[in-house]
Amino acid sequence: MPIEIQMPALSPTMEEGTLAKWLVKEGDTVTSGDVLAEIETDKATMEFEAVDEGVIGKITVAEGTSDVKVGTVIAVLLEDGESADDIGSVSGPVSGSAEVSAPKAEAAAVPTTAPSAPAARARQDGERIFASPLARRIAEQKGLDLSQITGSGPRGRIVKADVEAAQPGDTTTDAAAPVADAPAKATAAPAPAAPAAKPVDPGSVAAMYQGREYTEIPLDGMRRTIAARLTEAKQTIPHFYLRRDIQLDALMAFRAQLNGQLEGRGVKLSVNDFIIKACALALQQVPAANAVWAGDRVLQMKASDVAVAVAIEGGLFTPVLKDAEVKTLSALSSEMKDLATRAKSRKLAPHEYQGGSFAISNLGMFGIDNFDAVINPPHGAILAVGAGVKKPVVGKDGALAVATVMSVTLSVDHRVIDGALGAELLGAIKDNLENPMAMLA
Repeated sequence: MPIEIQMPALSPTMEEGTLAKWLVKEGDTVTSGDVLAEIETDKATMEFEAVDEGVIGKITVAEGTSDVKVGTVIAVLLEDGESADDIGSVSGPVSGSAEVSAPKAEAAAVPTTAPSAPAARARQDGERIFASPLARRIAEQKGLDLSQITGSGPRGRIVKADVEAAQPGDTTTDAAAPVADAPAKATAAPAPAAPAAKPVDPGSVAAMYQGREYTEIPLDGMRRTIAARLTEAKQTIPHFYLRRDIQLDALMAFRAQLNGQLEGRGVKLSVNDFIIKACALALQQVPAANAVWAGDRVLQMKASDVAVAVAIEGGLFTPVLKDAEVKTLSALSSEMKDLATRAKSRKLAPHEYQGGSFAISNLGMFGIDNFDAVINPPHGAILAVGAGVKKPVVGKDGALAVATVMSVTLSVDHRVIDGALGAELLGAIKDNLENPMAMLA
């Protein structure tokens, strides 16, 4: 039975993508692991691999096609003994598509609740069993009888997930038979969803500006994703804001000293490198604040995985520096430069910009004194960093002096972090930055 290959979801936020380039053509033989196409997601261009083996019988979506919905059939694969005559009419999203592997960039899997499997139907003697080659191999390795497994693929085809879920000794069951040991505890009813905001009517907006000259700019995948995620963030996350002024004179002097010593190694530390390190250590000093919102629970993280906003043309990325608390300043500086460079050319893999529990957004280099950043879910907080400017300050002895002062704002998710805990976290960040030598101890 021909295998329908669908447009995959290569990232958790992907709803549609651009089929940038086909790397195979009709009539080509492919095996598991072969790269079939390059697909542009809302964040990057990624390679799409095959798991099934066979011959490309038909390509249904031409390369260069944009706005291809996830689930749309993009090609049909023929198995041994099949020909183009076996291909039926295929178009649009189809449930139970052919299996596809994760892209080489190791896209993070999106946790979902698996639907209950349909009841197995006893097969008649001699009835053909439809199963993918990969499913057959796995079944053979596990000693499973394919005739006793219910397929969830198109027209009952057995796919990889069906075989992996089965156990040796599994048998078909009568759909009408009672299920033993059924859980008696009823699942709690989900909380009612908040009413959705009324969508903007493009026609009404355009009518307001009738007769005025303007240029219409279509939204690309990245801008659509940013709009959707940040709208969701502001509508669903109970933000509150904490502000502090941080004196940078000790840090600036220490940075100059270190850069002089590191010059021979070609390393030049930025103030942002110190901020990343200060936040990573603060998350260890206040571990209860190193947490993310997971819908019905809070996940308290062990390591300090800090995301840093990087502006690119048409949008932004938030690459994540993992285990930042144990890395040296020079290592953080080198890694951040590499991530920022590849972000601007959209070459980051999903695992490099997904995850983390905390983010930093620094607009100080643009002369912004202070601002409030929007939390990037599921993070528990984000630090908005302003410019360091000379200001008059009152010293501990009461004398007036001039110091370099940086204003920061911590945006906090109140579901994850309460006011006192957020204040403790921001206090730890301030102490680390005002006593930079202690960060190396």
